Amino acid sequence: MPPIPSVEDSSAENSASFDIVQHGHKDLVQAIAFNAYGDRCATGSVDGKIRVFNRHQDGIWRLCDNWKAHAGEILELQWLPPTIYPNLLASLGIEGRFRLWAEDPSAAPGRRFSSRDGNGKNVSELRSSRHPYRSFSVKHDEVTRYTYVALLASDGHLSVLEGEEHQALQDYGRVDDFQTCTKPNRGEETCFKVRFDPNPEPCYTALRAGVPPDALSLVVSGLTMVKIYRTRDSSASSFGAETRTREFYLATEITDHNHLVRDVAWAPGNYRGYDMIATACQDGLVRVFRIDTPFSNDDGKSWSLTDVMGHARADEHPTSRHTQPRRSSQVPSGIRAEIDKSGTHGERTSTDLPGQIYHTVKLLSKLGAHQSPVWRVDFDDDGQILGSVGDEGKLMCYRQMPDGSWAKSSELGMMKARMAAPPTNFS
Repeated sequence: MPPIPSVEDSSAENSASFDIVQHGHKDLVQAIAFNAYGDRCATGSVDGKIRVFNRHQDGIWRLCDNWKAHAGEILELQWLPPTIYPNLLASLGIEGRFRLWAEDPSAAPGRRFSSRDGNGKNVSELRSSRHPYRSFSVKHDEVTRYTYVALLASDGHLSVLEGEEHQALQDYGRVDDFQTCTKPNRGEETCFKVRFDPNPEPCYTALRAGVPPDALSLVVSGLTMVKIYRTRDSSASSFGAETRTREFYLATEITDHNHLVRDVAWAPGNYRGYDMIATACQDGLVRVFRIDTPFSNDDGKSWSLTDVMGHARADEHPTSRHTQPRRSSQVPSGIRAEIDKSGTHGERTSTDLPGQIYHTVKLLSKLGAHQSPVWRVDFDDDGQILGSVGDEGKLMCYRQMPDGSWAKSSELGMMKARMAAPPTNFS
């Protein structure tokens, strides 16, 4: 009889165990994603298959569908918000293809995302003609109903797209396209991650400093660098008419890493008045940084809606943003498309462009509980708990202290229960 796995909580006096769901994959599980409600889970394996589980009212997780999604291992998964119908699941494979999978709610279990032959019914996909994609992030604006996709390639090139038709990736327009870091050398070990700011709007101090309410914010890690980008408003002339556009600028760069950065996370809950970024590093440390947008109290502004949100938007109710004229999304067509295809945009550096806001970085904590390379890091939905997983297979959880620093609060580790030998009776 094989050993029975259990889970041990080292912070408790007595180890507690709970049931482990058998995922059913025939190879290593590389990616996992929960939906916003926490009642649906998707797992992606090295064998290229995705399995979706639903949590029923009796608390039991049951398999909803299983299909072949990619030719190789699955790197990342993300559910789009449940307000988008039908439910959409995004995936990225090792071959560099970004795909969307739409659920058919009327289909029987086992055929929600896949066809009878076991292959997935992806609605659309994107792939790079230069270098394969290695990380992605999706953000949906509930007010404007626009969906944004950030795709980071293996050469450090970042593409940000937007679209109104969530499933039609081929109709997405380009917001921006630029290089985030120096192209790595051939044969060099690499790791790239990109994550959108999960908060609906920038924090109130960033708004006070001049960040637009609808600014897009990204954190990008590549090799040993971590950079934060935000969009500024700019204008462009098209056929003699001025159009309002957005362009990413380098808000700040985190230079505290000397080893490969494996993962990066942006904390939800920016009601604190500042943002927080966490990184998982090859040197065995989890680092937490505070991002501020300092401003002067002598600039003549107050905390009124006019000063915080900006004069141009003071009379605009947040729920009426979709009635405003849309920015030019720079849809690639004609001559512009050929220019975009001919080469990559240069690396963004710190400049004093109009609309660019000054940012500062402060290291809050260096957490070395793993004492081994750290592979994953993420915050909970409120930004109150930080979790990380290392080479030793343990999940570490941290909480923020009153002084702003972070400290370990609990530890979860897998263990094998030893089976006692049956007693032998001699008569």
